[in-house]
Amino acid sequence: MLFMLHALIVTALAGLATTLGGMAAVVRRPGKRIMALAMGFAAGVMLTVSLADMLPAALGEYLAAFSPWGAGLAAASLLCMGMVVAGLLEGVLPEEKAFRGVGDSQKARVLRSALVTALALLLHNLPEGILTLFTGVADPQVGLRLALAIGLHNLPEGLAVAAPLYYATGSRAKAVGAAFLSGLAEPVGAVLAFFVLGRFLTPGFLNGLVVLVAGIMSWVSVFELLPTGFGFDKKGWTAAGFGAGLMVMALGISVLS
Repeated sequence: MLFMLHALIVTALAGLATTLGGMAAVVRRPGKRIMALAMGFAAGVMLTVSLADMLPAALGEYLAAFSPWGAGLAAASLLCMGMVVAGLLEGVLPEEKAFRGVGDSQKARVLRSALVTALALLLHNLPEGILTLFTGVADPQVGLRLALAIGLHNLPEGLAVAAPLYYATGSRAKAVGAAFLSGLAEPVGAVLAFFVLGRFLTPGFLNGLVVLVAGIMSWVSVFELLPTGFGFDKKGWTAAGFGAGLMVMALGISVLS
């Protein structure tokens, strides 16, 4: 029971690191240049996490169970399936005109992208929370290291949710609240999974879920965040932010692996 409580606390702290990222995003309301930079940065962060962290980890497990061709086909199929799921989820959201209450069409576009990003990160945080909790119960030391790595990853993810929401609405509370809720998915999802779905959460199922979510995040990066960033007519800033996101997350993955 003590190990369970320790693992739950560690999982909650890792997930709620998104709140710190959200708080950093609302220090000052961003202008168009900073928003172009932020959207590019968010795209770089999410794409790197998806393709350089989540996908290789799952692919390594598949290589241990299947032939190289079989492992590659399984990973690629799930990745593409995740992109299809993201496209379907994005199609369910209202069109930009439904968000015109926040101001001009550009703010409506940013708000819609912020909601898509928050949804993608919420889905991303669910398997992360499950893995952190289960690892912490099995081995508290390994679980603590994993939680630290995930917590650091969650800082820029919180910024990616809060910055566009703050730009579109001008509300610090809504921006930080959205970052908080996206991170809350980790401990809440982990607890529900542990008590309700524990016997069904096999390593194979979790690996498949991780790759599926990687596909969702890749789609959001390419089809939502980057086009929104370029929509500010500050293409150089968006490209610079994208490069910075790639670099920051690549360094983080390398140092914490």
